[in-house]
Amino acid sequence: MIFANQLIYWYLNNKRDLPWRKTKDPYLVWLSEIMLQQTRVAQGLPYFIKFTEAYKTVFDLAKSDESLVLKLWQGLGYYSRARNLHFTAKYVADELNGVFPNNYKELLKLKGIGDYTASAIASVCFDEPVAVVDGNVYRVLSRYFGINTPINSSKGIKEFKELAQTLIDSSQPGTYNQAIMDFGALHCKPQNPLCDTCPFSSSCVALEKKLIKELPVKEKKIKIKKRYFNFLVVVTDDNQTIFEERIGKGIWQGLYQFPLVETQQSISEEELVNQEGFVSVFPKETTLSLFNTKDVVHKLSHQHLYTKFWIVKTSKVAKKTISWKDVKQYPVPILIDNFLNQYLNTKK
Repeated sequence: MIFANQLIYWYLNNKRDLPWRKTKDPYLVWLSEIMLQQTRVAQGLPYFIKFTEAYKTVFDLAKSDESLVLKLWQGLGYYSRARNLHFTAKYVADELNGVFPNNYKELLKLKGIGDYTASAIASVCFDEPVAVVDGNVYRVLSRYFGINTPINSSKGIKEFKELAQTLIDSSQPGTYNQAIMDFGALHCKPQNPLCDTCPFSSSCVALEKKLIKELPVKEKKIKIKKRYFNFLVVVTDDNQTIFEERIGKGIWQGLYQFPLVETQQSISEEELVNQEGFVSVFPKETTLSLFNTKDVVHKLSHQHLYTKFWIVKTSKVAKKTISWKDVKQYPVPILIDNFLNQYLNTKK
């Protein structure tokens, strides 16, 4: 209990002023927690504000078209979060009459909600004493207790969850959970933690044994896959282009893109025009030019995309087209959005 008391005391004096901290509405807390997965608060905050202005209740979000949700999410990444968010909003609105489950076990059943999010909502909104364990919590606990079990191993996940559960202040679980997350984000940081002013400096194992930089431990990362993307940026004589929705379970499902030719390596113009994906789209003569002289490297968690944007001027194409003036209305990956901003600026 001494650990929890010190942590909460630190939190009450140092906590960040965030809009979702001022409510126990499970809709708003859920929204913030989904947005902040794999995302820094500074990046997620503007999106939270935009979403809560557009969708004041879970019913508003449920009624929205998925394409509009994805457009509002654009730039935040990990788009499966947005699709799951929309799916769950519809389920809560239609099947649960807009009322979120009030406990950890039932919250876990909702799509897109895992252990961490269920723990956060249950503790903050319903005072259920279930401990959150995220990257910040792993770091604080591994350093303070000197634990070198890999945090991304099955053993580590179980060990840290059990330890976290023994430490939680059951009288104020929401406050405790927010305290340990904020402490990890602001004080016990990944790089250059503030050990000199740390309230736990006299009892921190990592500080005593000079293991701050070594903890927490992670097992070796998955090998990064390289992929080579060639986007065919169509410009017809009457200022039309081709914009296609990505389908399937891969990256960017539900977002829009130009026709894509994926290859095993970076290719030349001569090689591109002989690709089946090029020939099938352009039955007539085209004028081809490369927009970016160097491959744009877009880094995702397990893959790096080496991307070329080919400007294809033509009179006719074999696919449905849209007007260039409408392209910015569609939800797109940040890679495409960055290109559009550059390309459209050259046309002004």
